Amino acid sequence: MADLDVLNAIIAPEAEALGLALVRVAFFGGESDPTLQVMAERPDTRQLTIDDCAALSRRISEQLDALEEAGKDPIDIAYRLEVSSPGIDRPLTRRGDFADWAGHEAKVALKEKRDGRQRFNGELVGIDADDVVTIEDKEGVQHKLPFEAIDTAKLVLTDKLIAATIPLSADGADELEEEGQD
Repeated sequence: MADLDVLNAIIAPEAEALGLALVRVAFFGGESDPTLQVMAERPDTRQLTIDDCAALSRRISEQLDALEEAGKDPIDIAYRLEVSSPGIDRPLTRRGDFADWAGHEAKVALKEKRDGRQRFNGELVGIDADDVVTIEDKEGVQHKLPFEAIDTAKLVLTDKLIAATIPLSADGADELEEEGQD
């Protein structure tokens, strides 16, 4: 289908040009709904505005359209482009994510079983200099997981995470706009 390394190499500079950090590039949906998903954020706020999404979507589309016109399309099928923020229960994809979100609950799935297990849930302790992620389960057992062995990881939506995540703006959140009323 699509080579994610090639797509990352195309998309990362476009995000950086807008002052954004690329969180994840994924391609999913199979043949029925192929989707190129791009998650990015502002490094200072860890959020993304609608305007940021639109600007990044335009830049990515322009680059991919130019490659298609040149006969170098990295995606050989029709697909949908989805640009978004990582959200509050964000995926953890970069080494720094495991340090930045230490103290919060996470779910980690490994590429292959390790000590008879493939999935780990618990409080994220962090990542050390040797790229080993530590997660402590509810029984207090710490599991040491090499970063390279991780397939997927994401934060779990908890009250603590909600309290730690401050929206860019709550303007208009308490206003209700009704259509058709004069």
